[in-house]
Amino acid sequence: MTDLHHFMGDDLSVSPTGDVLQVEGLDQTSQRLLRRLLTNPGDYIWHPDYGAGLGRKIGTLLDIPALTGLIRSQIFLEASVARSPTPAILVQGIANGLSVRIKYYDRASGELASLAFDVNR
Repeated sequence: MTDLHHFMGDDLSVSPTGDVLQVEGLDQTSQRLLRRLLTNPGDYIWHPDYGAGLGRKIGTLLDIPALTGLIRSQIFLEASVARSPTPAILVQGIANGLSVRIKYYDRASGELASLAFDVNR
């Protein structure tokens, strides 16, 4: 099933024909992971447990093992992320934020995928 092409913080994308662009495959999974990791729990009123709330972690004492565990538990909630081999997750503190690097395998294709993003104040 396809989704609308939309990365957190951006507008919807338009196709060359002027339609709303759709996305599937690895790009769809990347968009879903980013949305899940950056959404604060409670922000979706119909799904109050959805999201990791990484943005709320900025300015607090960084517990890298706890953040890594949080990210791992959240990405495993997406059906398209394979549990084996285990995703590689690197979380580092940066000036005024976090740097997150994730390498995972797509469950359907077995393809290696990566997602890298920074969360800043």
